[in-house]
Amino acid sequence: MTRKALTVVAVCLLVAGLSGMTAESEKEQAAVMAAEKWVALVDSEKYAESWEEAAELLRNAVDQGQWRQAIHALRQPLGTVLSRTVKSATYKTALPGAPDGEYVVIEFETTFEHKKTAIETVTPLMEQDGSWRVSGYYLK
Repeated sequence: MTRKALTVVAVCLLVAGLSGMTAESEKEQAAVMAAEKWVALVDSEKYAESWEEAAELLRNAVDQGQWRQAIHALRQPLGTVLSRTVKSATYKTALPGAPDGEYVVIEFETTFEHKKTAIETVTPLMEQDGSWRVSGYYLK
């Protein structure tokens, strides 16, 4: 009888763990889709629109004019995007220097016209309205 009870408990814990992983996976997928739409704006040099579509956290950190200048200076020398693939997507509830929340840190392996190997790190944040919006962008 005890063995059966332990088996039931183990199965319940496994199912609970898998459902948590599924929820995180769904959030990661939704965040990746949002990030891909957002970087498409940057790729199209729609810098003002990318700022407008960014998370409140990013918009509060930098005004639109500063954003346009900084992102243009960063991306313009690289040329057009030739390819971009998701390298990783990791769900987090805390990040250094940022308020606690729901984030997905996404790394894209990207090839540009004038830079063959780059890693773009795009970090969408779950906003209060339930939408994923980019709160950070880093390129190396």
